[in-house]
Amino acid sequence: MDQKNSEIAMDPRNQTNSSDKSDTGKQQDEKRDIPYGEKIGEESDHPNLQGQQTKQLDKLPVKRTRVKRFVCTECDFRAAKKSELLRHTRKHTGEESYNCDQCDYSAAHKVSLDLHITKHTGENLLRCEDCGYRTAYMSNLTGHMRTHTDEKPYKCDQCDCSAARKGNLDRHMTTHTEDKPYMCGECGHTSADRSALTVHMRRHTGEEPYKCDMCGYSAATKFHLESHMARHTGDKRFMCVECGYRTAHMSNLSVHMRIHTGAKPYKCDQCDYSTAQKGNLDRHKANHNGGKRFMCGVCGYRATARSYITIHMRTHTDVKPYQCDQCDYSTARKGNLDRHMANHTGEKPYMCGECGYRAAEKYSLTVHMRTHTGAKPYKCDLCDFSAATKSGLNKHMATHTGNKPYMCGECGLRTADRYSLTVHMRSHTGEKPYICDQCNYSAAKKSDLDSHMARHTGEKPYMCGQCGYRTAHRSNLTTHMRTHTG
Repeated sequence: MDQKNSEIAMDPRNQTNSSDKSDTGKQQDEKRDIPYGEKIGEESDHPNLQGQQTKQLDKLPVKRTRVKRFVCTECDFRAAKKSELLRHTRKHTGEESYNCDQCDYSAAHKVSLDLHITKHTGENLLRCEDCGYRTAYMSNLTGHMRTHTDEKPYKCDQCDCSAARKGNLDRHMTTHTEDKPYMCGECGHTSADRSALTVHMRRHTGEEPYKCDMCGYSAATKFHLESHMARHTGDKRFMCVECGYRTAHMSNLSVHMRIHTGAKPYKCDQCDYSTAQKGNLDRHKANHNGGKRFMCGVCGYRATARSYITIHMRTHTDVKPYQCDQCDYSTARKGNLDRHMANHTGEKPYMCGECGYRAAEKYSLTVHMRTHTGAKPYKCDLCDFSAATKSGLNKHMATHTGNKPYMCGECGLRTADRYSLTVHMRSHTGEKPYICDQCNYSAAKKSDLDSHMARHTGEKPYMCGQCGYRTAHRSNLTTHMRTHTG
């Protein structure tokens, strides 16, 4: 084969003629007759193959790779087309050219806007046949279906963790690699992905882009808006088969189920501590990593997280952004509002296995259980005092430090905690927010209402684990327990 023919043979643009393509059976025989070890395109000692090498080479598949010569100057993204790069750069510039004419939503891509519009029109929404969940995105429906099947196809190659969504696995992997390239310029917080940083930044800016279309509520995350909407619609499609607890979110149900299973998947890598919730682990690890590094400039209160300082500052400013949509109650903490809502719904999913006492939240049940066990985990480091609750310890500490930062403007009484001052103020205002739904009785404290309700129901939820004594009042049980302990 001369040099010219070799060049022709090596050029994948040259195609075989029609006569070469017609005799398929002959071509297959030719492929089988090529001796093992000889390569197409090389000189062969077999004369019958000399003229066939070009034909064989022409039939090899040619893999054409796209050259990505357009590079983003902000990150490592590369594109084969300039239009692709332009679409990508909108993520950095914030340019969103496609706007919804029914709400404030805007998008960088038309296809994203088209999908968003279906939320207004209801057209072409994908629906889960098991629970009625609807979405405009097939990927969302696929991920949602795994909540019914418990399928978790994304596996961590460094531990036993598995996830239903790739994004969840990506976030988990940062616990191994500690790769958190996105950093907040305000406080130094780092995150594994840009969306998490975007949500975090809303703590500083106060931005709440998710609006309720039925009231004035707004939220920083879609998750919190969906939780709020469930109060309007009553849609709590995820139910615990053990106790009947219902919630609007699968993630809430997953956390709730750990009450029954006892699972504590979040483990401290520096001690034996484990917990059912990641937030608890984060707070615990702060004790290893230097403790309470955030301080209130007004009273010196210190906390392990900046978010705690934000909440604490409301005790000085009296800001109460969380408002009940069924009465005038408002509070500085979301957890307080959730507990308050149980007064309207009557929902108390947490039950004591010893005496049948029911609570609206897990923490209340945990505190209640200490009446049976006698546990007092909060220790004073200045004397032998211990308490069953942190607030009890805080009140005690004031006897040592004299620190009572909360003062009544009417009479000058000072208290060690905000709640005690709130209750005290009712002695001036006459406010009794706790109303009995069976008679005209009202009380300034919830504990007083609980005691009163026992007269109607005959319920005595507090029981001594040593002799069976029962009472309607926690204080009575505490007094009774001293007869055993001396």
